[in-house]
Amino acid sequence: MQLALPGNPHLTYCTNIHAGETWSEIETALCDALPRVKAGISPDRAMGVGLRLSAQAAGELAAPALRERFKRFLRIHDLYVFTINAFPYGNFHGARVKERVYEPDWRTPERLGFTCRVADLLADLAPDGMDASISTVPGGFRTNIAAPADIARVAEGYARTAAHLDGIRLRTGKTITLAIEPEPACFMETTQEAVRFIEEYLLRGPAADLFARLAGASPHDADARLRRHVGLCFDVCHSAVAFEDTIPMLDAVHAAGITVAKLQLSSALRTTGEAAHFERLLGRFDDGIYLHQTVERNGEAITRHLDLPDAFGAARRGEAGGEWRVHCHVPVFLDRFEALEATQQNLRDALALCRRRAVSPHLEVETYTWSVLPDAVKSPELVGDIVRELAWVRTELGA
Repeated sequence: MQLALPGNPHLTYCTNIHAGETWSEIETALCDALPRVKAGISPDRAMGVGLRLSAQAAGELAAPALRERFKRFLRIHDLYVFTINAFPYGNFHGARVKERVYEPDWRTPERLGFTCRVADLLADLAPDGMDASISTVPGGFRTNIAAPADIARVAEGYARTAAHLDGIRLRTGKTITLAIEPEPACFMETTQEAVRFIEEYLLRGPAADLFARLAGASPHDADARLRRHVGLCFDVCHSAVAFEDTIPMLDAVHAAGITVAKLQLSSALRTTGEAAHFERLLGRFDDGIYLHQTVERNGEAITRHLDLPDAFGAARRGEAGGEWRVHCHVPVFLDRFEALEATQQNLRDALALCRRRAVSPHLEVETYTWSVLPDAVKSPELVGDIVRELAWVRTELGA
């Protein structure tokens, strides 16, 4: 739904919460959930959809008949698609995901091809006159992208995608922005690293030259067009795990002239106290499915652990303490549950900034971990939890 706030942003939730890898599975889940969510949160006006597509589903939805059927469903129920999550390429539910969620990464033609296919679909699905966005992997898994040649290939992939998006804009008038999403343990782990990469490797050098050549743009024009089509997906959970101060960081991105194409609204786990108790408190979240990157701050020292078992091992050896923040998306309306806390204040800060100025055109709640959360924090039915999260956000925004 569109909100009466600075910049008139659109609010939705990410449908990666619904399991499904084939288009048939995804369509079935959406046809069941979306009308009920809309009835609960936006019964009298159009509601936006934050679509998640796997590579398989994107390939299947390219069939005109399937896409027309989905567009008819959107029209009937007064829904519209304005953003797509193209971060996970393959399976995202029920099986071990961990570091495979970043594969294939941006060094590969598979990632480039998948993202461009998603862009073509979004160009057809998004309403005329409405900017759209695609969130994506921040390069890839950190240990896989270290050599200069790897970094150059990542930048080239983004530049080629930006040229594809620029071509879509020239043909259709629709502006789509690729939103790079920094995440712990990735090549671009923090917001600062993502801004630095865009400035140093994409807006100048071989990648910028490649974009200018593909887009037929002058160097000056190429800079503006690149900035139009490549920006950030600022995930408040990821930022909080990195111990970033939310408002100063968003202000720094704005000052750099880089678009926050999507603001993902989410909270992380946090806990402080005796390290000996951390495993007891957090052990239930070591689900074997998702990677739970853990960042520890002890005084001024920051220590990064790839996953909870690594952090638990350090605690057992007496090498960990202070405050832990864990990459586990928890419901946005919770500031604590049981003996654990959430980084909800970071989210409140981001929403407070949205009340004062335009931060991002797209606001998306992203809590995809309901299936692994304790029953005590869940409603009897998932749709109720989705509506509750969206209602909480809207109340915080005063919208």
